[in-house]
Amino acid sequence: MDSLLIIAPIAGVVALLYAFFKASTINKVDAGNDRMKEIASYIQEGAMAFLSREYKTLITFVVVIFSILFFATNWQTAVSYLLGSLFSILAGYFGMRVATKANVRTTNAARESGMNKALNVAFSGGTVMGMIVVGFGLFGAGLLWMIFKEDPNAANYLTGFSFGASFVALFARVGGGIYTKAADVGADLVGKVEAGIPEDDPRNPAVIADNVGDNVGDVAGMGADLLESYIGAIISSITLGAVAYADGKGILFSFLVSSVGILASIVGTMFVRGKEGGNPQKALDMGTYASSVVVIIASFFLSKYILSDLKPFYAIVIGLLVGIIIAKITEYYTSGDYNPVKSIAKQSETGPATTIISGLSVGMQSTAYPVIVLAIGIIAAYSFGGGLFGIALAAVGMLSTTGMTVAVDAYGPISDNAGGIAEMCELPHGVREITDKLDSVGNTTAAIGKGFAIGSAALTALALFASYIQVVGITSISLTDPKVIAGVFIGAMLPFLFSALTMSAVGKAAFSMIEEVRRQFREYPGIMQGTEKPDYAKCVDISTSSSLKEMIVPGLLAVLVPLSVGFLLGTEALGGLLAGGLVTGVLMAIMMSNAGGAWDNAKKYIESGTHGGKGSEAHKAAVVGDTVGDPFKDTSGPSINILIKLMTVVALVFGPIIAQYGGILLGILK
Repeated sequence: MDSLLIIAPIAGVVALLYAFFKASTINKVDAGNDRMKEIASYIQEGAMAFLSREYKTLITFVVVIFSILFFATNWQTAVSYLLGSLFSILAGYFGMRVATKANVRTTNAARESGMNKALNVAFSGGTVMGMIVVGFGLFGAGLLWMIFKEDPNAANYLTGFSFGASFVALFARVGGGIYTKAADVGADLVGKVEAGIPEDDPRNPAVIADNVGDNVGDVAGMGADLLESYIGAIISSITLGAVAYADGKGILFSFLVSSVGILASIVGTMFVRGKEGGNPQKALDMGTYASSVVVIIASFFLSKYILSDLKPFYAIVIGLLVGIIIAKITEYYTSGDYNPVKSIAKQSETGPATTIISGLSVGMQSTAYPVIVLAIGIIAAYSFGGGLFGIALAAVGMLSTTGMTVAVDAYGPISDNAGGIAEMCELPHGVREITDKLDSVGNTTAAIGKGFAIGSAALTALALFASYIQVVGITSISLTDPKVIAGVFIGAMLPFLFSALTMSAVGKAAFSMIEEVRRQFREYPGIMQGTEKPDYAKCVDISTSSSLKEMIVPGLLAVLVPLSVGFLLGTEALGGLLAGGLVTGVLMAIMMSNAGGAWDNAKKYIESGTHGGKGSEAHKAAVVGDTVGDPFKDTSGPSINILIKLMTVVALVFGPIIAQYGGILLGILK
């Protein structure tokens, strides 16, 4: 039976090979005329320069934590951590490199062949990111397990792999989010509201930084986010599976389901075929449903023949259903086709204040149904799926089609970039109409992807929390224990403090961006007349410098606070902190992501011609709402996913040490 474990790293390699194949097909697509290639080169150079500087900054922290793990825990955990960090970095690098090549090719495909070809190119670019994420994730986890499987502590060593991926992912999400929103706010408030020019007008000095930001935030950042969720789900299912099935079959089942998920995602990508004049959303949905069906069928047979028990199959199905239902709920609250977004657009007629009030209301309302679905899913997975192992498998089930989910999500910023390139290159209006249609769907898929990431974060964190309890030897956590209550309050506060820091970071960076754009318009009047070229590089540098500076404190918060609480107050208090952070973190992440998505699509709904269309008072109010929503949905909201998972992984990795030496403050007080 152990010989079947080799399937996991092989499946990871298959995903990476498929990514390489898709990347090679993108390279063969014509990139268009010289002006299109010039604009695309600005975006790619800016994106890769940001990644290079970000990773150089991160290397110092990675080395420090590696050293701490090496001497405080063991070399196996330290090496696993290093590999997780490396794979997260490589996933972001390769995924963004291909995305910045796919954007201009999507534009040219729309210009020469129409929507179907443009959809194919954009989705192929997203597919590369999706396959790289699951490829590195499963290859790394499978390889490490093959190396350490004879050691009774093998599952604990692999938590280091999850820690490395989570640590890099948080900085990628926060740094990328600050970058993209600083540029976006500057481009919108000064360009669209003050100067009255289109969002992607080449006269806007922040336009290149804005397009770069789409890649560093929504391609590299989202990929890193779901990579660490994917790894975390696999690691937690291995840890709990080893307890649930002493013969190792639970571990094998987890790996095989994840392997099937990769193949299912590849099959799903083949179902994405659009029609001229059709709705791209239907084509993307078809791919998602196809991959889910393949996983369900395969899980049934794996559960029956490997474990001789259908409970794990039920858990996988529950996880998939929870993911799909949350995605649909998110679509309802963020798509311009439904009442929540239309109501925000209507409220925009009376100014920015009512726009913001209605958007906050929609965001808060949108937390109810996903939380209920999660609650039902957790109880169902525990009751019908085999206890705590069932909850871990539900997370594995939800994330089994991560390759497809990331592909659909990464398609969005590629389409957005394609529209920006069309605008900057002054291509025929019909080209922009095609890219706008793709981009509109991309906004919804991005919101759905964030909803999916939040749901998977909740299940993954809960499964990791269960692993933490087992590692530190806690049988229960009492809410009548003062130190537990203290931990709960500190944990519940963290997502608020974290969001405040990231929102403030966006505000500071955006302030510098706004001042720079205003300065260029003021000192170089030829920019607006089209006789002078804006200094794009200056705006790119502002976003890069600000984001790298501001990402450090929020990133370290997720590591230092859990360790401080654990060592000062003990393992039970740390358990309380994780519980408090999970509850408020999930609620805040849903609210902020959905409110931001709804504001964005309300603006686009007005731009389609309703409530006065572009340039109207309602449109100006909607732009303000969208500007407020930008850091909600692209910086703070999605970063909270990683915050709650990273805190849990930190607790899991350092749990044995905290169990031995924790509670220092309580010892002194005695």
